[in-house]
Amino acid sequence: MPEKRPFERLPTDVSPVNYGLCLKPDLIDFTFEGKLEATVEVTNTTNQIVMNCADIDIITASFVPEGGEEINATGFNYQNEDEKVTLSFPSALQKGSGTLKIDFVGELNDKMKGFYRSKYAIPSGEIHYAAVTQFEATDARRAFPCWDEPAIKATFDISLIVPKDRTALSNMNVIDRKPCPDDENLVEVKFGRTPIMSTYLVAFVVGEYDYVETKSSDGVIVRVYTPLGKGEQGRFALEVAAKTLPFYKDYFNVPYPLPKIDLIAIADFAAGAMENWGLVTYRETALLIDPKKSCSSSRQWVALVVGHELAHQWFGNLVTMEWWTHLWLNEGFASWIEYLCVDHCFPEYDIWTQFVSADYTRALDLDALDNSHPIEVNVGHPSEVDEIFDAISYSKGASVIRMLHDYIGDEDFRNGMNVYLLKFQHKNASTEDLWDCLEQSSGKPIAAVMNSWTKQMGFPIIIVEQEQQGGDRVLKLSQKKFCASGPYSGDECHNWMVPISICTSDDPACSKMNVLLDCAEITVTVKNVAPDQWVKINPGTIGFYRIQYSSSMLESLIPGIRDLTLLPVDRLGLQNDLFSLARAGMISTVEVLKVMEAFVNEPNYTVWSDLSCNLGILSTLLANTDYHEEIQEFIRDLFIPIGQKLGWDTKPGEGHLDALLRGLVLGKLGKAGHKPTLEEARRRFRDHEDGKQILPADLRSPVYLTVLKHGDSTILEAMLKLHKQADMQEERNRIERVLGAIAAPDLIQKVLSFALSEEVRPQDTVSVIGGVAGSSKQGRKAAWKFVRDNWEELHNRYQGGFLLSRLIKLSVDGFAVDKMAAEVKSFFESHPTPAAERTVQQCCENILLNAAWLKRDSELIHEYLLQRKGPPAAKV
Repeated sequence: MPEKRPFERLPTDVSPVNYGLCLKPDLIDFTFEGKLEATVEVTNTTNQIVMNCADIDIITASFVPEGGEEINATGFNYQNEDEKVTLSFPSALQKGSGTLKIDFVGELNDKMKGFYRSKYAIPSGEIHYAAVTQFEATDARRAFPCWDEPAIKATFDISLIVPKDRTALSNMNVIDRKPCPDDENLVEVKFGRTPIMSTYLVAFVVGEYDYVETKSSDGVIVRVYTPLGKGEQGRFALEVAAKTLPFYKDYFNVPYPLPKIDLIAIADFAAGAMENWGLVTYRETALLIDPKKSCSSSRQWVALVVGHELAHQWFGNLVTMEWWTHLWLNEGFASWIEYLCVDHCFPEYDIWTQFVSADYTRALDLDALDNSHPIEVNVGHPSEVDEIFDAISYSKGASVIRMLHDYIGDEDFRNGMNVYLLKFQHKNASTEDLWDCLEQSSGKPIAAVMNSWTKQMGFPIIIVEQEQQGGDRVLKLSQKKFCASGPYSGDECHNWMVPISICTSDDPACSKMNVLLDCAEITVTVKNVAPDQWVKINPGTIGFYRIQYSSSMLESLIPGIRDLTLLPVDRLGLQNDLFSLARAGMISTVEVLKVMEAFVNEPNYTVWSDLSCNLGILSTLLANTDYHEEIQEFIRDLFIPIGQKLGWDTKPGEGHLDALLRGLVLGKLGKAGHKPTLEEARRRFRDHEDGKQILPADLRSPVYLTVLKHGDSTILEAMLKLHKQADMQEERNRIERVLGAIAAPDLIQKVLSFALSEEVRPQDTVSVIGGVAGSSKQGRKAAWKFVRDNWEELHNRYQGGFLLSRLIKLSVDGFAVDKMAAEVKSFFESHPTPAAERTVQQCCENILLNAAWLKRDSELIHEYLLQRKGPPAAKV
């Protein structure tokens, strides 16, 4: 294989000041014509201009120096693999300003990137296409030739020539709309000039939409655009957005800088959403809520995504990272503050506890792998940029910012943020710039502390031992790198600067002492702790590390799970730490099963959710043994009491979290084959199907899952029919995610073919295949074979975007046989996928870890599951 040429950023001889851009999409032939007139500054005499450009044909190009003669370009040299074009001129362009004019044509592709087409049905059932954009990270160059790097900012004057019956939107408000002189069916829509901004945040949409509108308390016009006839489904997001803008304005102490903001639902959309300045695009399921048909988890998801994208309007759009190496600043920050925002709008969601389960533990699991990466990664080529949109940038990023916010304190943190935004507004910044501002506002060594978390990969395990000395408790705290494969045995000395707080049973919610562990080991004395009191590290589960307690300390904490004196988030954290120590072979899995049994009185949704997740991982692992049924019985025994307490129907006075918990518990019991749950699910499903009694939205997932898991071809047909009839994407996705639960091999094949059919939107194919892989051992084999057999089509469809990485992870992560790791590795060696390279390595590592875990603990687990039932009754 030839050496890859080193990646080079664009030359700086010529830079844009303003892009005048007019685009005319053809929604029938799927092409577009474009005219660019860019005001540029020539800073060094040169006879060529190098820009980014991909899948675009330039027709003519010329340069007009200010007050001079037009110079036509004599050559366009495309460097396709670098996605660049070099325009050559017959004479040198002199220093000073001028206008670059380019006429070009391009294709409205179907790859969900650049300027692309999105298929939708209008209420009559007729199929139409919209023209929409997705530019982050490096796809603005597919819509117009540009300097497509985040630090090369300019203003934009955009106009679109579109059919007169279509809605046309862009970042700014419409300032003029007039009929086209040469075709009365077309109109030219002109938008206001944008602030100085990066190319990846430019957006335009041409299609048919309804909208709902309001004005936020600080005077910004907010609209939510929905598919035709679904305006009311935009109300929930509209309310969240209207509450969120003033919240951020107040939090950052900087006003939202544009006159309007639009949130729009796009039918075919690869990501969850995209924060284009003033025109935020969303998947339908991340924006639309029907008060009657949407479940609680969908509302919560919409609230979080709206909160995330609106945070970017300041953090990312107003101040932008200098290069993709600092992407984590954008994403980690927005992934943290979305929770702050939702907590402000919906305190009843207990969202910070959910953060620990959704982001914090997910990041710890990924970051314990040898194939993880530091938060800050040097990236160059676009395929490397795609690869860092992962749980490290988002979830670990958010977790270390949460830890930092706690370490600094809210007031100093906000002051530092305000200084940062004002100092760098309309400019670019790096991670160091943020540390400087926070260091000034707090007087703490922020850069020194944070560099250990962002520049090296991984995190520590804190090993805790204690000794009672009179009325005090002496703790010995030491740190080591935590590895998913067991105790770290390398020679490198890893040290983190770890903010550690300590609480006691006296006041479990309040930290009694804070220390900064900045070396391998320290001893601290906690004053006035009686011998019968427990001591806990990391109250609130905020520090980004795992903890290994001495056995006496752990024993004193377990009753705090049973009697609920530990905070919910700490009950969750304790169990999660133990589970990952077991997976790493540092304790026996049996110890964890014993602790799990202490959760029998647990009332908290998120604690159950995390427990359920870990039991799911264990259940998947033990599907490779001949005692899979025993672990199902363990799951049933653990969940039956809470299931009986909750019952099937909503009770007066219940709220959001009760609805989530009921869905979780019933789904878990149904999947594990709990007879009464299965029978009731079947009864309710029949009534739902016959239209006798429609299932409430919150019960649909658990009921669908249960009847499919224990169902035959009639059930599968019934589900596919419900899928076809569904008028909300939320319901379609709900069905798509559980179809894989079906058990019969021929029906599994049917579900897999369905995944690639016209019935499933391209971005949702991944979750159908993932559902098959995740539901059984047979399903995983079938899904992996299906992915290999259809690799060409899947690869072509996702073109190396992150959906491909997600597909690979979902398909193979659960294998637990060494030879499967070799098979996966060799498949991707012969089918190279640069943007998913790291994912493939992580998956192979996970497969080997699963296999080692099984070898190590399988017999012990089996023994425990058998003996916990007591000796078999003597046969009479």
